[in-house]
Amino acid sequence: MINDTDCFVERFELAPSGSGTLDGFSFTVKDNIHVKGRRTSYGNRSWRESHPPATYNALCVDQLLSAGATCVGKVVSDEFTYSLAGENSFYGTPLNPKAAGRIPGGSSSGSASSVADGQADFSVGTDSGGSVRVPASFCGIWGMRPSLHRISEAGVLPFMPSVSTVGLLAADFAVLRKSMRVVLRSGTRLTVKPRRLVLLEDAFALADADIRDAAERRLATIAERAGLRPEWIRLASIAGDGTFDLRKCNEQALGVMQTIEFQNTVGDWIESGAPELGAGLTAFYPAVRAFDRHRHLDGIALCERLFESIGDFMADGTIVCFPTTPTVAPLKGALSDAGTASSFYEKTLAVTSFAGVGRLPEISAPLLTVDGCPVGVSFAAGHYRDEFLLDAVDGLLSGK
Repeated sequence: MINDTDCFVERFELAPSGSGTLDGFSFTVKDNIHVKGRRTSYGNRSWRESHPPATYNALCVDQLLSAGATCVGKVVSDEFTYSLAGENSFYGTPLNPKAAGRIPGGSSSGSASSVADGQADFSVGTDSGGSVRVPASFCGIWGMRPSLHRISEAGVLPFMPSVSTVGLLAADFAVLRKSMRVVLRSGTRLTVKPRRLVLLEDAFALADADIRDAAERRLATIAERAGLRPEWIRLASIAGDGTFDLRKCNEQALGVMQTIEFQNTVGDWIESGAPELGAGLTAFYPAVRAFDRHRHLDGIALCERLFESIGDFMADGTIVCFPTTPTVAPLKGALSDAGTASSFYEKTLAVTSFAGVGRLPEISAPLLTVDGCPVGVSFAAGHYRDEFLLDAVDGLLSGK
């Protein structure tokens, strides 16, 4: 097992295969993504030992190498990427360089740690329930979850296919923007300027008071500078259901989809191979095994209805804003308490479910410091409006 401060599973240098906009930049790769000739652990020792080295790079890795970037290693992932904590029983807890003694967030824990610690300019991670956005928020860096399936997932281990996407983390917005445009295969598509700045009331209500107040103040300043008037809205208004909120969005829709799909993608392997599991997965896997997929099939249909409703709301020029995480990073080991863990996951997954069920691009920007800890502010745009979101965040935060 590596020590508690090392974010790397394996260090190496993979030279660029071409030259382009990423010349001179370095990146790390989350260890659920294939790199040619190297084993992928998926955050689990048994998985690493029972699977052969990859024959090919994941396509997103090839894209970055061809644009001039250098890969400097593979970094720790939470087990099977099924966690937001960043604490791995096999590979340790990567350092949170911006909040000593606190978790880095997961499941792209090593990705966030390597970037925040200056060991890479950017990192390739993945995101289903917040696995790019949460560690970006906790480690005080930039993170982007793109629209679902905008980036090729060829060579990325399957987790929750209807929810998961490749995403990137970076210390600098300019680097995030350049690297995202490479993997998004962005051309010269035109984007409009933001016309609406909408504050998602449910997410603010879930946030701790000091985070809520700090985010409101920062977004008010951003809106005023951009000449926009912030609008408040609840998910119930978007969904057309007066009782629906973000908690239900996760519990009745997105969380259902995730659990059903995990039964297929990883559950089959666990059941057939009886591998060694880490402490966290050992604790909650029985609930996954017992999940009645037939009783919850309505949750899949609900996901589609919410996607349509959110899509109708997210017209051109609309940006939805909210605190990326409702709390600062918990202390290491705090989530071993069942009550603390339940509260953390319930609130955090509710907030991250908005972009997940909407299949939206979302950028977590390192804009806040609360109690000496970083907290991100998120900006989300409509499905497949990734370039608009990148341009809009640049304009909103730079004052252009």
